[in-house]
Amino acid sequence: MSNILSDSGMDLIFRQARTHNAWLDKPVSDVTLQALHELYRMGPTSANCSPARVLFLKSREAKERLAPALSAGNLAKTMAAPVVAVIGYDLDFARHLPKLFPHNPDASNWFKDPRAAETTAFRNGSLQGAYLIVAARALGLDCGPMSGFDNAKVDAAFFPDGKVRSNFLCNLGYGDRTKLRPRGPRLAFDEACRIL
Repeated sequence: MSNILSDSGMDLIFRQARTHNAWLDKPVSDVTLQALHELYRMGPTSANCSPARVLFLKSREAKERLAPALSAGNLAKTMAAPVVAVIGYDLDFARHLPKLFPHNPDASNWFKDPRAAETTAFRNGSLQGAYLIVAARALGLDCGPMSGFDNAKVDAAFFPDGKVRSNFLCNLGYGDRTKLRPRGPRLAFDEACRIL
């Protein structure tokens, strides 16, 4: 198959990629973060709803606003990361559907029920967060995705109007491979999958 990703590409984004907790003192440029957005936004979402909203925290001041929400085990590594991505989801994503899903003018009405809107926003925002990780690795960045924080505190600090909610955090930068632990095992196909 001529359209299959090369082994080196698969290594970069999956097989050799690791979750990093220690970072080299090397900044991530705004241009790289913009390129990251250009990639992850292309992943599929329901009705192209694209509910993810991402804050890239680079400044010391922005990270200090985040610090009170972090668990003790996540504080030092997050403050040391060149960038912390706060991946959130927009509960009012449907307002953009006339632009994002123009072939069905009624699409925004599918999400009038707040529960349907929240479920759709969370599910598809989570997908977009995963695309962000893959895209970051494709651009040569290392990632440290995590929970282990107080969502309510993050939302109060960064999304006070209540229209966007935090989902998870992802530290971004250039990882210090000398500080990696051995890779954890993964489930085999027969432990995780069935073909019916």
